[in-house]
Amino acid sequence: MVFSQAEIDKFNNLAHEWWNAEGEFKTLHQINPARVKFIQNHCLLDNKKLIDVGCGGGILSEALAQNGAIVDAIDLAPQSIEIAKLHLYESNLTVNYECIEIGEKVQQAAGQYDIVSCMEMLEHVPDPGYIIAKCAELLKPGGMAFFSTLNRNYKSYALGIIAAEYLLKLVPTGTHDYGKFIKPSELRRMLNSHGLEIIAINGINYNPLTQNFGLSEDASINYLVACQKIC
Repeated sequence: MVFSQAEIDKFNNLAHEWWNAEGEFKTLHQINPARVKFIQNHCLLDNKKLIDVGCGGGILSEALAQNGAIVDAIDLAPQSIEIAKLHLYESNLTVNYECIEIGEKVQQAAGQYDIVSCMEMLEHVPDPGYIIAKCAELLKPGGMAFFSTLNRNYKSYALGIIAAEYLLKLVPTGTHDYGKFIKPSELRRMLNSHGLEIIAINGINYNPLTQNFGLSEDASINYLVACQKIC
């Protein structure tokens, strides 16, 4: 199976919370400026055709559209997609949302995108290599792909699950499964096997005093990668 119905159901049940900046997805709202900055550090967005894979309620999708990208966005949670579409009436932005499996999207639009973003998704799917392969197929030669996930080590377990879910309540309890965390070396192998070459890795650090997130050189917990399609 290329997707987890349990994961889809989990996000469907929380769909009403997507645009509550103080609710269950507060951390995604807080982390979003760092994600956008990371993408902008490595490519121009203006008039670039971009697809946001695993878009949820559209927090990142809207931010990328606001910065000039021509955005398609896909997710398998239908309630999340409906919330994302409804929010466009408030934001007055243009995003083409679809509830569609990525393999089906590849059949429609292989090689059509300048940029692919796939954030906070790989650790929620049964086969991250499949998602990476399909993201690569969506890209034009020379196109850029951006992924984020969590490293797998004692520190990421302590801070990414124990602290984030149970102590600080940054994300809903049960959001993450430590066994699905991905080491950078593992991610690099998957990317390389599908013609994607990493050009940058950054961590994301959280300051509990300011409740702000920022890019850092420490990739021991949350990290992002920028890569280019070389073949």
